[in-house]
Amino acid sequence: MPMNAIFNGPDALPAVIPVFPLPGALLLPRGQMPLNIFEPRYLAMIDDALRSEHRLIGMIQPDPAHPGPDENKPHLFRVGCVGRMTQFAESGDGRYLIQLTGIARFRVEEELAVGTPYRQCRVTYQPFIDDFTARKGEDKVDRKALLRALTAFLKANNLKADWEGIENAPNEALVNALAMMSPYDTAEKQAMLEAPDLKTRAEILVAVTEIELAKSKTPGETPLQ
Repeated sequence: MPMNAIFNGPDALPAVIPVFPLPGALLLPRGQMPLNIFEPRYLAMIDDALRSEHRLIGMIQPDPAHPGPDENKPHLFRVGCVGRMTQFAESGDGRYLIQLTGIARFRVEEELAVGTPYRQCRVTYQPFIDDFTARKGEDKVDRKALLRALTAFLKANNLKADWEGIENAPNEALVNALAMMSPYDTAEKQAMLEAPDLKTRAEILVAVTEIELAKSKTPGETPLQ
């Protein structure tokens, strides 16, 4: 999704950002994530982000393997993705309905001691500099394998898809949208987030899908090839 703001590289983004820990939430560069905000601390985060220059929020998952002593402040994975608010609406009952458009992944350098009710981190974008180049490496994606896995998943779950839209989608948009919408667990989502390139992300998505399909097979059937 095009944005009014252009971020050409790490230097265009702030080093300190608010972070929104959300299990199972995967935001990827140029992907769109709708969010329904209702907790007071995150309503405050949205208010402050709207007043800021960039309107940025860092999406990151809590690390379930290291929950920490405070259930209200779980340990975080070290890698997340920053997004810009590109849509905003008030629900009329105290909630905000927003959409984030992903810009680039980040690595947490440190969590800051802050007076805000929401968490803030100092981050670096340098390890993910390729995220600033749209469609980087998409020619290396095995699109046939991806569509084969998608078809098998849809069939196994009696789901339908907009095949015209899928056929017309560039590889980057297709891989990232399918990864973000996938119903997999936190660890699988984090693996796709941290994939070094689009090709690897697609391979992880296909592999996880095949594993899940194999689990649902009845005895005597072979896994998806």
